[in-house]
Amino acid sequence: MNALISVSDKTGIVELAEGLHALGIRLLSTGGTARLLADQGLPVTEVAELTGFPEMLDGRDKTLHPKVHGGLLARRDLPEHMKALQQHGIEAIDLLVVNLYPFEATVAKPGCSLEDAIENIDIGGPAMVRSAAKNWKDVGVLTDASQYELVLSELKGGKLSDKTRFALAVAAFNRISNYDAAISDYLSRIQPDGSHSLFAAQANGRFVKLQDLRYGENPHQQAAFYRDLYPAPGSLVTARQLQGKELSYNNIADADAAWECVKSFTEPACVIVKHANPCGVAVGKDPLEAYGKAFKTDSTSAFGGIIALNRKLDAAAAQEIVKQFVEVLMAPGYTPEALEVFKVKVNVRILQIDLPPGGKTDWDNGRNAMDIKRIGSGLLMQTSDNSELTLADLKIVTKKAPTAQQLQDLLFAWKVAKYVKSNAIVFCKDGMTMGVGAGQMSRLDSARIASIKAQHAQLSLAGTAVASDAFFPFRDGLDVVVDAGATCVIQPGGSMRDQEVIDAADERGIAMVFSGVRHFRH
Repeated sequence: MNALISVSDKTGIVELAEGLHALGIRLLSTGGTARLLADQGLPVTEVAELTGFPEMLDGRDKTLHPKVHGGLLARRDLPEHMKALQQHGIEAIDLLVVNLYPFEATVAKPGCSLEDAIENIDIGGPAMVRSAAKNWKDVGVLTDASQYELVLSELKGGKLSDKTRFALAVAAFNRISNYDAAISDYLSRIQPDGSHSLFAAQANGRFVKLQDLRYGENPHQQAAFYRDLYPAPGSLVTARQLQGKELSYNNIADADAAWECVKSFTEPACVIVKHANPCGVAVGKDPLEAYGKAFKTDSTSAFGGIIALNRKLDAAAAQEIVKQFVEVLMAPGYTPEALEVFKVKVNVRILQIDLPPGGKTDWDNGRNAMDIKRIGSGLLMQTSDNSELTLADLKIVTKKAPTAQQLQDLLFAWKVAKYVKSNAIVFCKDGMTMGVGAGQMSRLDSARIASIKAQHAQLSLAGTAVASDAFFPFRDGLDVVVDAGATCVIQPGGSMRDQEVIDAADERGIAMVFSGVRHFRH
């Protein structure tokens, strides 16, 4: 048996080579890998010796030779293939171990030049991988160190199974696909003047299936759950399920809405989502207080909802949450006592999403850089709405200025409105939502619905702050929220009738600020 080893990442390669040598497998190798193995005292034949042709062009051409690709591609079950090998003095290669030049890592470095990127495009490696994977019935191809242990174990038993060789081939083609896509993504962003465009001329989505789902949004639809090839830490796809039934399509969609909202807060926060909209959001001194305030906003809609917290859940909060029907519960951690509480509700899906490295509590690194929406035979792609508003960004446009407390309520309301489907109207006070109006065709209707929700929850809207995700086109929307009890409003501004709305706010004696940013969410 012959094994050809040519790797950029040397992780675990010496141990693999030692294991192969102990099994009587001949080692073939190239360049730095051959020197490493020889330095470890392993007998290794250089590919240049095998081919009778030296490496050339600064190592650009090492393995593009019939004695390599013939040995990989020849089908052992075809006599004419084996005769051709014999005629040309080509030895069969039974195992290929290759990982590619680190193109992705190279272009991820700040200041990477086009020249550096080009020199890290592997040519011979992908060619060999394709040859070996195409001939998977006769050749095992390893493209990642995580595969070494399994392959050695099977070889010790005699040979690789068809199942393993096929799985290795699929993994190899996936690696080549992802590698080529990364090159295409990078080069497609380069403009004639050398600058880089935010949007590539060709988009190459790369996603890994996590699981098949029972069905999609409705029972007659099929569905599966995928993650990015390189998921961001602190994102939903990194969650570990600690308890409960299998997640459904709708569970995952709603969980994402809840998680994206709750991780935008730095103080302890709770978000309850129902049908993709927050129905209760609050901050508090601890998870118990935050949950209690969020639940109070709309306890009816919270039934069967998705709950997300941005702090470790303790037993006190768990004992309150467990009283309600919950579909999914998410947090960055749970005390043993909290998990014990939920043993009486075995169907509750409990997810743990660990903090990113460094323990950042705002999960900045878990935010998507791009939002993508599928349309008929195409995609809409945009940068994600990661805008964060500060006090310094606010423009006071009314005669009456908001108080310090009102400013905090306005910022809180604005942060929540960002995650509510348009048209969005959100009443807030003292770090909690008091009424949420979402997804209506008319901003007036959203305002009225928010007021009705507050009435049903027996919450007074007197003295509340209101956020509108887009400008008020007429004064009537402003009048509705003021009639309900609002004393201050935040909106983007930008309407041709801004002055009319400002005059109405002055007439009603309320404070109003412009954010200068719109938060449509469709």
